[in-house]
Amino acid sequence: MSDDTYTPPKVWKWEAASGGKFASINRPIAGATHDKELPVGKHPLQLYSLATPNGVKVTVMLEELLALGHEGAEYDAWLINIGEGDQFGSGFVEINPNSKIPAMMDHGVTPPRRVFETASIVLYLAEKFGALIPADPAVRTECMNWLFWQQGAAPFLGGGFGHFYAYAPEKYKYPIDRYTMEVKRQLDVLDRRLADNAYLAGDEYSIADVATWPWYGQLVLGRLYDAAEFLDVTSYKNVLRWAEDIDARPAVQRGRMVNRAFGDPASQLRERHDASDFETRTQDKIGDGG
Repeated sequence: MSDDTYTPPKVWKWEAASGGKFASINRPIAGATHDKELPVGKHPLQLYSLATPNGVKVTVMLEELLALGHEGAEYDAWLINIGEGDQFGSGFVEINPNSKIPAMMDHGVTPPRRVFETASIVLYLAEKFGALIPADPAVRTECMNWLFWQQGAAPFLGGGFGHFYAYAPEKYKYPIDRYTMEVKRQLDVLDRRLADNAYLAGDEYSIADVATWPWYGQLVLGRLYDAAEFLDVTSYKNVLRWAEDIDARPAVQRGRMVNRAFGDPASQLRERHDASDFETRTQDKIGDGG
């Protein structure tokens, strides 16, 4: 046991920033910190997001629906900069009281309807358009199993492994080992499932894949936390095959670009208001002043 072992007080108090990459926006209370209305574009579906894995779930879903010919899935996507605290603006908190991206408004119904939490958003869209959700009750149940598996599992990958491995101000063996073990167990769960199934629900690509790929697919493709070698991701051959298959889908490639404010400027479409924006409004074309 080290000399600096922490002894928790009887009652915890918030006395200082916790440190790490997101210390400036972490706090133990909810609610808005400032007044700020959200913009509303021309389409019924208004998305407020950032291209984190959670944000990518919804933009991939919308782009897949459009690729299937569902014109009603056209949408405006507005950038929410979580590093600057945009998620604590009053307009955003009205849509999502949990102050997490993504959040969506459907102005195509009366009164307009808010939708938050990614599983809720992708399920809402799947049911609204009758797509990417199996019709057969047994297969639909399997799809729901994996959709909600992802909702419960991903916090261990992002908030646990990702935080202590990549973002914490200091590296400690115990939490890194703890969360690495869990992430590798989860990858093994997926690998076993995908050994005999093309997709998570079976033969059909579905919202279970849409929601899971931005986390676990991008992890094994080496895009999260610079941790591919550390986690020995190439040993999960079935997950890697699944990840590469989905990565090749044009709608997935477009979805990854939306609300992206980092990386190659040609891959950044910070706001999306029309399908033509992918050709004309990426950051390499408009620069900081666009």
